[in-house]
This record gives sequence, C-alpha cells and structure tokens, in this order.
Amino acid sequence: MKKVIKNGIIVTATDTFQADVLIEKGVISMIADNIDVQGAEVVDATGCYLFPGGVDPHTHFEMPFGGTVSKDDFETGSIAAAFGGTTTVIDFCLTEKGVPLQNAINTWHAKSKEKSVIDYGFHLMIGEINDAVLNQLPAVIDEEGITSFKVFMAYKNVLQADDETLFKTLLAAKDLGALVMVHAENGDVIEYLTKQALAEGNTDPIYHALTRPAEVEGEATERASTFTGLANSQLYVVHVSCADAARKIAEARNKGINVWGETCPQYLVLDQSYLEKPDFEGAKYVWSPPLREKWNQEVLWNALKTGQLQTVGSDQCSFDFKGQKELGRGDFSKIPNGGPIVEDRVSILFSEGVLKGRISLNQFVDVTSTRAAKLFGLYPKKGTISVGADADIVVFDPTVERTISAETHHMAVDYSAFEGMKVTGEPVSVLSRGEFVIRDKTFVGKPGAGQYLKRAKYGENQANLTKESLTL
Repeated sequence: MKKVIKNGIIVTATDTFQADVLIEKGVISMIADNIDVQGAEVVDATGCYLFPGGVDPHTHFEMPFGGTVSKDDFETGSIAAAFGGTTTVIDFCLTEKGVPLQNAINTWHAKSKEKSVIDYGFHLMIGEINDAVLNQLPAVIDEEGITSFKVFMAYKNVLQADDETLFKTLLAAKDLGALVMVHAENGDVIEYLTKQALAEGNTDPIYHALTRPAEVEGEATERASTFTGLANSQLYVVHVSCADAARKIAEARNKGINVWGETCPQYLVLDQSYLEKPDFEGAKYVWSPPLREKWNQEVLWNALKTGQLQTVGSDQCSFDFKGQKELGRGDFSKIPNGGPIVEDRVSILFSEGVLKGRISLNQFVDVTSTRAAKLFGLYPKKGTISVGADADIVVFDPTVERTISAETHHMAVDYSAFEGMKVTGEPVSVLSRGEFVIRDKTFVGKPGAGQYLKRAKYGENQANLTKESLTL
C-alpha cells in the first residue's frame, strides 16, 4: 500500500523543511506540500522530525571473542537497532589465515539469513596479504558487493596484522576501489604493558585502560595515515576514542590524505572512571580502545562539529556481565571486549549533541546516517530523504524524555552501558523500505525482512568524496 507521511519536518544532512513524503513500492516517490493520494495510508507526523534511517557502519553481531560469542545476534541486534532509529548496519566478517575469504563471508551470510529485520551489509577482515588473498579480492567486491576491508593493528597473536599487510591492503584497495578500515592501536606495546601489569598483580578492569594508553592509539593512527599517504589510498579509522587520534586524523587530512574518522557514543559521554567501579562492575565498560579521561569528550565533540571526524558508529558488541564479562575476574585481559550500544546511538547523539548545541541538526543526520552511506557505497539509496531513495525513515519525537535502562532496552544483554542516563528525543516509528519495523514504539517487523546490501565501490556516485570535502 502507498503511504503518505504528513506534517513532519524533514531533516537531511543539508536541509530542514516541512513537507509530505509519498512512499510507493518501498521507495520515496514524491516530496511536496499537501500530497493527497487516494487510497494511500496516511501517517501523521505532527510535532516530529523525519530523519533518514540511521546507518551504523560498525556492528559485531554474534561475534566470537575470547572463548565466547557476543550476545546479540542479527535478530535481536537488528531489532534493537530499529528501536533506536537505525535501518542499516554493516557488520564484520572475521577471516582466518590460510582459509578462503569466501568461507568467512558464507559464515556471516548464515548468521544473518532470515534473521535481520533491517537491511545490512558486511565488511571483510584482512589478516594476511599474499597472492592467494589478492586473487580473491575482485570477486569479494564484484560478486559480494563487499567494498571495505578491516585491518586490526591490535590483538597480538589473535587478530593483529603486521605493517606490511596493512600497506599492501591499502595498495590493493586503491586499485580495486575499496575503503580500508583500521582498528588503530599499537598491539605490540599493549601486549608488553598487559604482561607487565599482570606480573605485578594488577588484574582489575581499570588496568584494561591503563595498559592501552591514548598514546598507542595516536601512534597507530599516525602510522596508518602515513601508509595511506604513501599508497595514495583511502583509510577509515574506526572508534576514535581520544584527542591524540583525532589530532592525527586532522593532520593527515590537512596534508590531503584521504583519511576519515569514526567515533562512538560511549567515547562522547562515558569516561575512564567507569572502569574503576567496585565489585568488578568496571568490566561492563571494557572495550577497545578503552574509555578515556573525561576531557577527551569535548575534543571529540568539537572534532565532529568541525569535520575532523565524520561518522558515529556504535561498535556494538554486547556481552552479558554475568557469565561472559565475568570470565575476566582476576585477569582483566580475559574480559570479553565490547558493549551494548546500537540501540542508544541515535538518541544520545541527538540529546547530547543537538540539544546541547555541540552539533547542528543537519550535522547530526550527517554523522549518524548520510556520511556513512556515502563512504560505504550505499548513497543515495540510503542515508537521505530524497526522491528515488529507499523509504528508510525515522519519525522522531524531539521532546519526549526517557531514562536509558536495561529494564527497557531491546538488546539481549543483561546490562546497559548508559544505565540511568536521561535523554530527550526518541524514535516513535521506523520504516525500512516503506514498511514499518517500529510503529508507535512497538515492534511490528519481521525477522528476515532485512535485505543484504551489495555496495558500490569507494568513490562511485558519492558526491562528498571531493577535494573540497577534505578541508576542515
């Protein structure tokens, strides 16, 4: 059935205006004043904003880590994402050395098939580069539509790749039209500091942060950026947590290097002191990079405002406190890394960003949706409200106040990283390709309704990837 959303205020990355939206066959077919189509369902959005569905470029659903598996799978994770105003996620396929890349992709297809309630895509981890891997990459891009590769500079002896692998991946990505993503921390230094802390009997969660200082993130960010410039390639630095790393990205961009930076809500509103909570409660806040000293928060907000950082992902990777995070009692290095973030990403950015004057309403849409859609080959079908785009629309009430809590969230995990935090503004209804997933704050979607997205190559049909856009 055709739908007309009436009386809402449309907000894109560039414009804010009141208009009606006509949806036909899952696509936006008209934007105009006073649309009247006989037989169309009318959705009244009086008092609400209409945002393009959020694009979260950084999730880990059903991901193995440290002898366990993240709690939210593609069903529970995507439902929580939808409640939070996100209609597209991009998850990470973890590969194994010596094993065909397609095996990892097939594993992630199996994890997601008939489960996701919203659209989704994949990034692909690169842990080694040799002729066999290089020969597989064109098919990964052309047949699977996976146009972004993730390289870990941390997790020594588990996920970490060496500098040669990173540099060769950047060279390959330049030729193939892919975007290289890095987890930027110096894994060798972290390994040394971790062993030293444990040998000295320092086992509490706070030592997770103290053995991964901001300097090792800044150094790795600078190193990856330098390699990107040498390769004349393109780089996306995930989960930037500190001023050191944000500064290195800004310096690289000022040199004309194609480096993009992502931060996450947790780094904008939480700080290192959370890891010091008594009775092992600090383990709830163990992820990598770790939370930083509080003063970093305003630096990150300002980096979003000035364009030094361009996106906000969730780095969703939830583990129960009981039974999973507790695996690290007596040894902080065994605490599964990650937190439940995906459901609260959009609301926190609106409440703490827009309403407190840190970013504009249009910047909010850009960093939570549009820019990620452009960088990862989904724009203009995703990331905007325009004629011809998929009807991924969030009806958002900017006035409602609520308190974030594990008692009311929809993630499968037993705690909230933002427990007790008061926010203003939340999604009322969420449509994916013109169909309600959330209606009047109630889940009405269907597992399996989400479609796998084959993405365009880096730079194709992406109006923002111009020389002008690299200026701060």
